[in-house]
Amino acid sequence: MDKVILKKGREESLKRFHPWVFSGSIAQITGNPQEGDLVGVYASDGTFLASGHYQIGSIAVRVLSFSAPVLSPDFWEVSIGRALAVRRAASLTDGSSQTNCYRLVHGEGDQLPGLIIDYYDGVCVMQAHSAGMFRAKRQIADALLKVYGDSLKAVYDKSSSTAPFKAGLDLIDGYVYRKPGFSDDEQTVLENGHRFLVNWTEGQKTGFFLDQRENRALVAKYARGRNVLNLFCYTGGFSIYALGAGATHVDSVDSSRKAMDMVEKNVALGGFDPGLHTGYCTDAMDFLRTVPEDKYDLMIVDPPAFAKHRGALPNALRAYQRLNAAAISKVAPGGLVFTFSCSQVVDRESFALAVFSAAAQTRRSVRVLARLGQPADHAVNIYHPEGEYLKGLLLYVE
Repeated sequence: MDKVILKKGREESLKRFHPWVFSGSIAQITGNPQEGDLVGVYASDGTFLASGHYQIGSIAVRVLSFSAPVLSPDFWEVSIGRALAVRRAASLTDGSSQTNCYRLVHGEGDQLPGLIIDYYDGVCVMQAHSAGMFRAKRQIADALLKVYGDSLKAVYDKSSSTAPFKAGLDLIDGYVYRKPGFSDDEQTVLENGHRFLVNWTEGQKTGFFLDQRENRALVAKYARGRNVLNLFCYTGGFSIYALGAGATHVDSVDSSRKAMDMVEKNVALGGFDPGLHTGYCTDAMDFLRTVPEDKYDLMIVDPPAFAKHRGALPNALRAYQRLNAAAISKVAPGGLVFTFSCSQVVDRESFALAVFSAAAQTRRSVRVLARLGQPADHAVNIYHPEGEYLKGLLLYVE
């Protein structure tokens, strides 16, 4: 195995179990590792520290093990089994919660950096964010089959937009495993008793945004009798919960025609009166500018990530401020605004400050009723706080 040897004094983060080795910490690399190869990481005095996938970039190694230079033959099965145990502890696997979809593997949160797996009632959709995880996809599929047994219907790899394209990988999405007789590319899943159609081949990410499950339930708590606007609605998760809770009317807005078509299917799937819902395929910010003041007394503002890297942070914060100022200025007196950021590089304090600045710009009285985040299946490794990417605020606006 090739070795990555660190500069003197650069091993402290690994001793604290942080799963990344930055390129600037490396003094020497012995051998000629290719992107995705398993390498050993050593301190300057030769002490073994960790092993993980080598990659080209600022993060040079994503750590898989702090205990052994070579992965055990059952590494993938054991690791995925441990991840499933976390979801079992969160009561997501026993069916009693009327939920049969969840995130099974959340990268560093499950000590499998670079790997995302979402579970949709027997179908596992994986996304590799590193060459190492992409190259291991068949081993991962075999491990999933061992962990789930005959209940596993399929494993679909959707890494073409996430794995590094310069690593010489054959980035074509497709099935790594499919149970004989299973031929669907979409199916209906349950989340807290609500039915959703998920298409993992054509939908964004793995097909559904599972990270908002608990926040959708909170919207339902407040939606009865309110006129609801769901901006950046994607396939209508918040909209369905609001309709199910007795909202007076729900308007859903997204710029994607495919997403809006799926919203309409989900409304029909839930058996809701079509007169209670209107979909708009348009830019959310443009729509918000035309909204009459006081029309909506509950708004959901859940945009895509405005900042993919730290260089985009200043512009992202300005965009969050503009968007939230527009929402706060338009919501009816006594109304609620659920506002979110899924940008990992935007921390909680920076996001809260952007929303504070937005509120101050409107000069309205605003209270924070709750600080929101991601659910248990989007686990955060305590040694990797960067994994806490989703943050939100529930605002009461006078």
